[in-house]
Amino acid sequence: MADELGHVRQMWHLLEPLHAVFYYAPEVFEEAAALGYATDERWPSYFAWRAAPLGAADADRVTAVFHSFSPAMVARYVPAGWDVAEPRAVLAARTRAVDRAYRALFGDRVEGAEFAEAAALVRRAAEAADVTGRPLAGANAALPWPEAPHLVLWQAATVLREHRGDGHIAALVAEGLDPVESLVSFAAVGAAPPEVFASRGWSAAEWDAGRARLVGRGLVAADGSATEAGRALRARVERRTDEAASVPWAAFGAEERERLVELLGPLWVEAIGSGLLPAETTLGIGKV
Repeated sequence: MADELGHVRQMWHLLEPLHAVFYYAPEVFEEAAALGYATDERWPSYFAWRAAPLGAADADRVTAVFHSFSPAMVARYVPAGWDVAEPRAVLAARTRAVDRAYRALFGDRVEGAEFAEAAALVRRAAEAADVTGRPLAGANAALPWPEAPHLVLWQAATVLREHRGDGHIAALVAEGLDPVESLVSFAAVGAAPPEVFASRGWSAAEWDAGRARLVGRGLVAADGSATEAGRALRARVERRTDEAASVPWAAFGAEERERLVELLGPLWVEAIGSGLLPAETTLGIGKV
């Protein structure tokens, strides 16, 4: 089982940058501006891009399914974003943005046989994902598949990352962690400095109150670091997350897994080396 879950985590590490680069690419901001979104910061378009598969969801719905963002932060952008562009228009622009961003990043390789092979394999995994009880994964899985392999790859990676994210939220809830406590406990195990998590919009008072609750449960020390019990809790969360994310990959044999790693590796290098992605994120990839 350990080897199986290690592969699940490896695939997450490889695919996450291929999904996330979308939120930072200049071509994507150009498409957002064309829709009418402000682009002096990334959040107006971020909430629109990511929530559009849900339809014209209200702030409470988006807060619940995104989980880590402060309700006050979500309310600044939702539902106002749907007055700028309706979800259907956002999704159409999202496809154009992926096309432009991937062509800029990967060049002629998007037309190549290896890109098509990678896209087919990742799509197969995405289509094997059980999206029951997974709102963001289910909403993305319900979208029609594009024809171009590079668009298929991004959409499949998105279904899989939201599938993992939905499962991660379930694991956090099962351990009795509310949204801000989830972030505080993650910072406590060294996933990223607390300053990185400020992007989720929680006030200093909310963060301190969340930490105080975790101190009271014996999960975090007074200095903000995780106790032994806190580290054990986070280890359980990560294991449950990996287990919940394992189903899409269950039918892949060892040779197929190795081949997909071989195909995705150079694309991962391009995404990481593009300079578009931040050095540290709230996901803690490579640290937990």
